[in-house]
Amino acid sequence: MAGTLQFDLVSPERRLASLAASEVQIPGADGDLTAMEGHAPTITTLRPGVLKVASSEGVKSFVVTGGFAEITATGVSVLAERAVPVEELTAALVDQLVADATEATTVGADKDSADKIVADLAAMRTAAGF
Repeated sequence: MAGTLQFDLVSPERRLASLAASEVQIPGADGDLTAMEGHAPTITTLRPGVLKVASSEGVKSFVVTGGFAEITATGVSVLAERAVPVEELTAALVDQLVADATEATTVGADKDSADKIVADLAAMRTAAGF
């Protein structure tokens, strides 16, 4: 496969992926972006959403709740607050993520930011098929 870059995804619980990818679709806080070989160096925060990685093995999807992505010309490193492969995602887990975010809207958090997180999680629920 021509034009690959190293992709690594880690969360506090575990390393979820380390592979050669042709492209990585990232749910950035300022908008979605796609990283490919030769990308300009970038660091972005993540919003809740679905991160997709295309490789010779096919497309793998992960739900992320936040974190950071560092993009270089030769690689993408994602440090996620929480990440789950879409095939391991359950309706109960999605409901828990939404409930946690909704609770944060009432516990002294910045109301606008908390409401955006709840909306992003609702969109992620739909994108993940729940």
